[in-house]
Amino acid sequence: MKERILVPALQPCIIEPIWEQFSTLLPEREVEHPLGCHRPRIPDRTVFEKLVEVLVFGCAYWRIADESCSATTLRRRRDEWRSKAG
Repeated sequence: MKERILVPALQPCIIEPIWEQFSTLLPEREVEHPLGCHRPRIPDRTVFEKLVEVLVFGCAYWRIADESCSATTLRRRRDEWRSKAG
């Protein structure tokens, strides 16, 4: 298996202001399950950065997915955010 070389999709000086504006649009979420029995929710910031990579590099979700965030999570969160947008 090839070793992955990390290349930022966008420079931090570009992505940070975009994230700040985007994050204000996201609804508040309960981060812990009331029973404490589920895996913790992947941070919105992580998912956002992965979705930006998909857009910038023009590749499939499964190519961007790694141990920090699965392709399924990327698609589910994208759909969740789109449905909240109206």
